Amino acid sequence: MKDFTVGSEAKIILNFSVPLVIGNLFQNLYNIVDSIIVGNYLGKEALAAVGASFPIIFTLISLIIGVGSGASTVVSQYFGAKQMENVSKTIDTIFIFFLAASLVVTSLGIYFSEEIFRLLQLPVAILPEAVSYIKIYLTGMFFFFGFAGITSILRGLGDAKTPLYFMIFSTFSNIVLDLLFILVFKWGIEGAAFATVIAQASAFFTAAWYLNKKHAVIKLSFRKYVFDKEIFKSCIRIGLPTGFQQSFVAFGMMAIMVIVNGFGTNAVAAYSAAIRIDSFAKMPAITFSSALSSFTGQNLGAFREDRAKKGLKITLLFSLIYSAFISVIIIVFGKYLIKLFTPDPAVIAIGQDYLVIVSSFYLLLSVMFTFTGFLRGAGATFIPMLTTLTALYVFRIPMAYFLSDHIGVNGIWWAEPTGWFAGTIILIIYYFTGKWRGKEVVQKPPQK
Repeated sequence: MKDFTVGSEAKIILNFSVPLVIGNLFQNLYNIVDSIIVGNYLGKEALAAVGASFPIIFTLISLIIGVGSGASTVVSQYFGAKQMENVSKTIDTIFIFFLAASLVVTSLGIYFSEEIFRLLQLPVAILPEAVSYIKIYLTGMFFFFGFAGITSILRGLGDAKTPLYFMIFSTFSNIVLDLLFILVFKWGIEGAAFATVIAQASAFFTAAWYLNKKHAVIKLSFRKYVFDKEIFKSCIRIGLPTGFQQSFVAFGMMAIMVIVNGFGTNAVAAYSAAIRIDSFAKMPAITFSSALSSFTGQNLGAFREDRAKKGLKITLLFSLIYSAFISVIIIVFGKYLIKLFTPDPAVIAIGQDYLVIVSSFYLLLSVMFTFTGFLRGAGATFIPMLTTLTALYVFRIPMAYFLSDHIGVNGIWWAEPTGWFAGTIILIIYYFTGKWRGKEVVQKPPQK
């Protein structure tokens, strides 16, 4: 556990962010390794099937993960206020919620997956493998949510290193199992799904064992858990806008996927590979935003707005420096990165275009992420949700439909930065109005 209310703001944010960045990069390796092995050994159709599954998976989990982010903010604010009893109650409450949510998501996903793929107009050649992959993947939702819950709580307590160790272990397990199930056992795309489920389970059980033995606050024992309705309401109030935001992003991703599907298997395979690289490249900027949320939550919980604002400026600087660097890397080496996933020249060309277009605007995206992180830490999550909806549904999706009709598949890629520009402007204006104040869970006591 780390107290963010004292000490150098820059040092705290950097020290907290680095393990978060490494952990999230390893988490993204799950998808990247799956896609690289599948694309090279099972073909571009299998690569497209794996890629087509993730908008659906993201849609199913996004609302739940959003509520989990609310719990992380509640934990950080209670911890900043030194209200440890409420910290423990929040942990109990969110784990009960995650357990119930995993059962619902698994059931709905398995039952409706094929119908959703058909609704998205997935090419027929890809459909059987996509259905097989997603049904197996969804059986691991309990482990996914369990580990996500542990990670959210630990980050709210200022601990980014512990989840990192478990994530590294899980990622290497996934790589070994991918190779074993696909190359040795010849299980095909089902092998990739089984590898991910087993790796997620290993992360959850290892983390649970460690916390029960070593951690001073978190103990995982469902027989002793107590569900606190008032704390859950706080988690919902703060986390639900983020959950809705993520859900609408997920629906938007499916709308984009429909457009991409219309350009055939090569476009779907290229998009599947390119978004893996894109997600990997953007993850540190997203992680700086997440670190800022915890930093902001603790300091506003301790009534240190001055430190929270300093944290915003420092995080913005870190994020801009990183984004400038990674943009150059992606633009120069994008073609070779796509080649890691497939040797197909047509797929490589489409994927390279995506990376060059989108990565040229990472600086803009980093500004949007940073202000979003600050506002979430302050408990003002409605505006980030509204911003995302505006960027996606008012700008990106309509532009993707319009431009793809006129300039082809590259029009889909050019539409994405238009949403980032609009979202950034809205967030900056809202921040300077100061209307985010007073949204915290811990309210300042009245002056005597």
